[in-house]
Amino acid sequence: MQHNIFATMRSLNMIEGCKGTQIYAFNQSGKTTTNGYGGVGEKFLQHLHERVNSVRSKSNRNYQAMQPKDNAVLVEALASYGIPQTDFIEPQIESYLKSVNFVETLADVYRRMKGCSMFEISGMYLEQCAIFKGLSDPKLFRKCLKSGREHAVDVHSKVVLSAWLRFDRREDELIGVSAMDCCGRSIECPRSSLVSGYNPELATDPCSCHQRPVQDEDTEVFVGDDECSTSISHGYEEEDYDMSFCIGEEEVRCRRFNMASLSRPFEVMLYDGFMESRREKINFSQNGISAKGMKAAEMFSRTKSVESFDPETVLELLSLANKFCCIEMKSACDAYLASLVFDMDSAMLLIEYGLEETAYVLVAACLQVLLRELPNSMHNPNVSRLFCSSEGKDRLASAGHASFLLYYFLTQTAMEEDMKSNTTVMLLERLGEFSSLGWQKQLAFHQLGCVMLERKEYKDAQKWFEAAVEAGHVYSLAGIARAKYKRGHMYKAYKLMNSLISDCTPCGWMYQERSLYCHGKEKTMDLSTATELDPTLSYPYKYRAMSMVEENRTEAAISEIDKIIGFKVSPDCLELRAWFLIALEDYEGALRDVRALLTLDPQYVMFHGKLQGDKLVELLCHTVQQRNQADCWMQLYDRWSSVDDIGSLGVVHHMLANDPGKSLLLFRQSLLLLRLNSHRAAMRSLREARNQATTEYERLVYEGWILYDTGYREEAISKAEQSISIQRSFEAFFLKAYVLSETNSDSESSLYVIQLLEEALRCPSDGLRKGQALSNLASIYVDVDKLDNAIDCYVNALTIKHTRAHQGLARVYHLKNQRKAAYDEMTKLIEKASYNASAYEKRSEYCDRELAKSDLTMATKLDPLRTYPYRYKAAVLMDDHKESEAISELTKVIAFKPDLHLLHLRAAFHDSMNEPTSTIRDCEAALCLDSSHADTLELYSKARQRSNE
Repeated sequence: MQHNIFATMRSLNMIEGCKGTQIYAFNQSGKTTTNGYGGVGEKFLQHLHERVNSVRSKSNRNYQAMQPKDNAVLVEALASYGIPQTDFIEPQIESYLKSVNFVETLADVYRRMKGCSMFEISGMYLEQCAIFKGLSDPKLFRKCLKSGREHAVDVHSKVVLSAWLRFDRREDELIGVSAMDCCGRSIECPRSSLVSGYNPELATDPCSCHQRPVQDEDTEVFVGDDECSTSISHGYEEEDYDMSFCIGEEEVRCRRFNMASLSRPFEVMLYDGFMESRREKINFSQNGISAKGMKAAEMFSRTKSVESFDPETVLELLSLANKFCCIEMKSACDAYLASLVFDMDSAMLLIEYGLEETAYVLVAACLQVLLRELPNSMHNPNVSRLFCSSEGKDRLASAGHASFLLYYFLTQTAMEEDMKSNTTVMLLERLGEFSSLGWQKQLAFHQLGCVMLERKEYKDAQKWFEAAVEAGHVYSLAGIARAKYKRGHMYKAYKLMNSLISDCTPCGWMYQERSLYCHGKEKTMDLSTATELDPTLSYPYKYRAMSMVEENRTEAAISEIDKIIGFKVSPDCLELRAWFLIALEDYEGALRDVRALLTLDPQYVMFHGKLQGDKLVELLCHTVQQRNQADCWMQLYDRWSSVDDIGSLGVVHHMLANDPGKSLLLFRQSLLLLRLNSHRAAMRSLREARNQATTEYERLVYEGWILYDTGYREEAISKAEQSISIQRSFEAFFLKAYVLSETNSDSESSLYVIQLLEEALRCPSDGLRKGQALSNLASIYVDVDKLDNAIDCYVNALTIKHTRAHQGLARVYHLKNQRKAAYDEMTKLIEKASYNASAYEKRSEYCDRELAKSDLTMATKLDPLRTYPYRYKAAVLMDDHKESEAISELTKVIAFKPDLHLLHLRAAFHDSMNEPTSTIRDCEAALCLDSSHADTLELYSKARQRSNE
């Protein structure tokens, strides 16, 4: 029956008189019903669950007896969803800026940044954010976001960027953390964001919020009517008051000189020949201020302070200040009211006053709360109306708080939550209205095209993509082609992509896109070229695998999809492999992949948006032997020791299903996800671990890891120290040691890290973590030249199945000039590890040139994202005086992985060939990625000097 499942699906579809593609047409929206099942399979699945329950009720049957019946049920269930089809796996148009010549773009940004003023540099970092958004490393985007905040000058930019940094860390998901809490660093402090001025050094300092002495400042002291009266408490006698403002039947005594000093209009009214200048009593009843408010104005004219008034009175003063241009009084009222904003309720109450009176700081304070509460605040219809409508945009603009920066942030949060929503469309329209620079128009128009394409509004999508191309975004031509294709103009789409390939330096995505609009050998050739130019594109692997399945070559299809999963794990590829494994009746493997998939994306819907992933897990669970928690721990040790990260993810997902909310398991999950470069999913697991922690010391450790992973190393160390002060634990010592080892590399720091790791190993923990600690400790011993100690640590790590210790042990043998032992050690790792591209790469360092070339070729085949093999091959070519081939080798990989070290090496090659222009360009591109890279800075300086000469 192994090869007949897809045949069964086909036959069932034929019996029902429809094909898989027709089944999909019934539910193209991908929406699910309230009970979790979607589309045409709903009734069938209900029937299926009835059958599964009947099987469960027969408790005296063992696992082997249950399996055949459950397998048949599973086959019938999957048949109701149709078979996999190549038509439904077409790649999305990426929704970020994508340059045809990325190196030139980076170099241009760096050149412009060097020459810009302090008022422009924050905007330049925002442009860098837009460029780096499409890269796989989120740290580059986050680094630019932080730099933009550090160099921000105006309050508006500070408010938006500090809120964006908080959103990037998803602090809204941390239980017990308020939106207005200060994380301890000025760069994100809500108070410091409301202080204008250029001070990038201050932004990196610890915030003073936690250091301020506790005073009675939170106790509100308001002044009553009597105290607002003309008294002598401030050094004035009754005879000093020479005029009165009459409001209704009340008379407010004032000093003419003081009131005239409030503003030029008051001065003109009271001194410059108007009727009021000759009167002792002035009727002020028609100016919209109460007697109480006028008394407050008189007191402000003497004290220049509003701190003693109640909020309602200050609002009156603000209105009066606006009518009579009292700049100083308006500023004081603005700042005072801004200090009262601390949550959504106060923000929503006061923002209307702020917008009405164009109170810049008050609106900034309210805006800050709304932004720091994203995405939840957008569910408030008043907030949504303010940001989305043209009227709201104009009101924000009049108060100085509408900008491209603001709407760029809002659109990113909206697209992440629901790309197809009307809110997303309206925010993108506002973004387009604020776009003035070329890159801003490219981004706004291209994203509008992507959203319209997702909404199946193809005519509008084509219009916006064309606008983006007109603004200079070449990649949007792919969007135009896709929109034309969806409108039935396949040949026009093909011609457009054909023309693009002819006019530009070909990129992998160009051939991938053109492959959608042709068939047969031409399609196959385009996909092969796409993989050759950019092996990181997943669609060619998926299409080839699906084609193999249609030819009943399922095992070959699994091998093909394994190629991309080996170095780039994504939910869609795991879904395909699970589908193929079900066809081969490898339900254990399929369950592993679906569990791993749901770890990456818990809301993932399988089978073209028809079946919730957790429902498929439930079905597959009835086809495999169930394990208790102890069995799972044993299985996790086996997966971990064989360096099978996907298998480990599957086991951890199963363990969490048995013991939901276990913070230790969630933390392990985050570590596995980081190893798979799934940063976003890793941070989600880490936040959940923090929320589920049952002790304070454990919670502090997870908060420390979150801070470390988002670039706050000092704060991470502080959290570790707080945790240790409560209870000495393995994880707290390990966190502190890890962060310190990454921060400082001097011998004194290394010795301290050794002490911390030894303390960690004295604390209770399991073998998985102790193996990692031993390996880390050995690595530090190597750094301080204690090789025998390092060997002991690595051997101890291997005894508890920390297989990666083979790599460290090989390094020590190499340092002791035992190359054969080092080579053999890496061979052991290759034999044990499931995914071993790094092992082949490392082993190449311990053998002769020919064997090294063979190992590096294998490493590149397994993981084309590893840069060392390309650098090695290029260096060998340079040694053989094949300069052009060496440059070509680096250029090939830089096209799909613009890495700092690759760019620096190519710049050095250009420099050795006396090509200063190319050297400068590559240096500038590298420095755009890391402006502090010392070797590149030195090379750049020399190349510029040589160019000038």
